[in-house]
Order: sequence, then C-alpha cells, then structure tokens
Amino acid sequence: MDRLDSLSIFVAVAERGGFIAAARKSGRSPAAVSRAVAALEESLGQRLFNRTTRALSLTEAGEKLLERGRRLLADYDDMSDALQGGDAPRGVLTLTAPVMFGRLHIMPIVRDFLREQPGVDVNLMLLDRIVSLVEDGIDLGLRIGKLPDSSLIAIRVGAVRRVLVASPDYLARAGVPGDPAGLADHAFIATMGAAPPPSHWSLGAEEDKMIRFRPRLTVNSVDAALDAAMDGLGIVRLFSYQVAEAVAQGRLVRILQDYEPPAAPIHLVRPPGRAPRKVVLFIEKAADALRAKFGAV
Repeated sequence: MDRLDSLSIFVAVAERGGFIAAARKSGRSPAAVSRAVAALEESLGQRLFNRTTRALSLTEAGEKLLERGRRLLADYDDMSDALQGGDAPRGVLTLTAPVMFGRLHIMPIVRDFLREQPGVDVNLMLLDRIVSLVEDGIDLGLRIGKLPDSSLIAIRVGAVRRVLVASPDYLARAGVPGDPAGLADHAFIATMGAAPPPSHWSLGAEEDKMIRFRPRLTVNSVDAALDAAMDGLGIVRLFSYQVAEAVAQGRLVRILQDYEPPAAPIHLVRPPGRAPRKVVLFIEKAADALRAKFGAV
C-alpha cells in the first residue's frame, strides 16, 4: 500500500472517529485500515492516535498530519482532475438538503450544474433530518436554522422565516387571531422532525411569547401538513418558502406576522479542509442562486 493511500485512510479514520467508520468509507476491512495506520505511524516514527477501548483521539503529531494531509489529498485530487480533463472537475458530488427545499431550490441548481460540468455526477440526498457529512461521506449540505458549534465550514446564503398560516375557510369559521393569546381556542397541525413534535411555539422578535397547544393532527410530511391546512383543518407553522406558493394562490393566509420570530439562517456546510474543485464550483453557483432568492428577509 503506498503512502498516499495510507494517508487517505488516516484522514478518514480521523474525520470519522474510528476504524470501522473509515473502513466503510474506503471499502476495506477494519483490520486492513488499522494495519495501514500502523504502517504509516511506523514510517513516520510517530504515534498518530491515542487509543483506548472506548475512544480514539489524535496525538499532537496526528493533529499536524491531519491538517497537512487534507491539503495534500486535495492538491492531489486537483492535479488528477487537471491531468484527466484539463481544468474540468471530475468525479461524484454528494449533496444533502431538506426534502422540499431541495426539490424547489437545489434541484434546479443541480440540473444546471450537470449541464455545465459533464465530468461530474451528482448524488442528491433529500432528507428532513440532519446527517453527518463526515461520517456519511457527503461533500456539501444545506442547513436551515442555527448551526451548532462544529468543525464544519459554513457559508451563509440567506434566511427564511417560520410563519403561521391557515386557509381562508378555516379563518372564516374560527376567526382571525389578533395576537398570540387569540390562538387559545384554535386547532393546530404539527409536523414531526428529528425530535418529537412540539407542544409549544415561540413567537415574537425576542421569541419571548410562548403558546402551548395540543395538535389535532400530527404528520411527518410537510406536504401532508400543507394539504391539511389548505383543507381547513387548522393552523400550521412552516417555513416561508414551504408556504409561498399556497399563499400566492390565496389557498393559505399568513397570520400574526407582527409576532413572527427572527429569520432562520440558511447555510451551505462542508467538511473541514480544502474542498475539491467540484465542490468549490457548486458552492459558487448555489450561493449566487440562493442569495438572489433568500439574501434579503
């Protein structure tokens, strides 16, 4: 096994936090991955990982090698692309985004990108849950909402609001609430995400106005929640981009706009280290397109 291959395996182990996860990415057995790292350590004369039965962590030498190794592997990928096809990027680009956002706003960008970059194939994973970019080998993700502290590199491309909507028919029957207190006697539709469905919503510029509710209907699909709201079953809270078409058609009405919470940021996020050129080009294209739509809220 050559040193570049061993370096690639070392980086995979470091980024994925273990030999088994790295083995899945590289298509090798955990034993083969362990041997490759051991051989690299022997050739460098340095221990790269602190190993215990429960955890794996980088040594100081491992931290230094990880930073430089990522750059070296990215440079090698760029050189390989250049030799095989001039400056045109090649390979597979793996992306993830929420289902509806991906269908409405990422797929058009992907279609244009595929036409412009014939040497690149795209895997697009549309999921309404957060996945680990590093562990799942994903090049780029789109996230809506505040980002937790992490090593991921984030590029802000806009923002959307969480809005309350209901059908004109429902509001004609139940009345239009003038403030959060007026929601007490209304029916609600809730959506399930990665966590259990909410029992309360926070409203207001400071998110200091709280309403508690028991949903008449809980669904795990935004499309189903939209259909139920348009059918007059109650009030639902969704992102502004999810209801934009129905609001424009008059099938849903935004309510309590003066009490909407602060806009939720939209970011493109990628693993740390130097990004391959195919990722850089897609980020540039996607950032321009998304900022044109969501840059001002």
